[in-house]
Amino acid sequence: MTTPSSAPRAPHQVLDATDVARVVTRIAHEIVERAKGAEDVVLLGIHTRGVHLARRLRAKLTQITGREIPFGTLDITMYRDDLRLKPARALEHTEIPADGIDGKLVILVDDVLFSGRTIRAALDALSDIGRPRAVQLAVMVDRGHRELPIRADYVGKNLPTSLREAVQVQLAETDGRDAVLLGDRDYAARSSQALAADPELPE
Repeated sequence: MTTPSSAPRAPHQVLDATDVARVVTRIAHEIVERAKGAEDVVLLGIHTRGVHLARRLRAKLTQITGREIPFGTLDITMYRDDLRLKPARALEHTEIPADGIDGKLVILVDDVLFSGRTIRAALDALSDIGRPRAVQLAVMVDRGHRELPIRADYVGKNLPTSLREAVQVQLAETDGRDAVLLGDRDYAARSSQALAADPELPE
């Protein structure tokens, strides 16, 4: 029987919609500054929420620079190293800009950086597509606990966590609102569908 002291902790809000918008704006400005105007930048969003974040970054970069920034999507499913350990998942579309990625500065965009294995898979996928000049990584949340020597170049929020905690990035395109939640992994596993459907955040 679960006692009150050991009951899974309900998620609490770490970032709200205003914070998420501010993060996107800040990262866009950092990209322009570090990439010298973002002239040869290509944004590639990693399915699923990374795609939505990449679209938002693209819109903000276009607003800042006055130029359309090449944008694409990347499905890393077949490059994952846990395919045999998890149920089969539906494949998503990989879409690369018409001019490709050769010689470009590719910025991968994802919602949460955790073990680094998703990004390793993304790098493997990129190697089958072309040869960029350089590859950088932008994430909404870096929660630590890396298992591979991978780091993000642009981070919305560094969020110290324990392995028993779950980080959930919610975006309006998929979840109906923008927020970042932190709670116990057991609670998130039991109530993820309810959280996505409920517009009110449990305290």
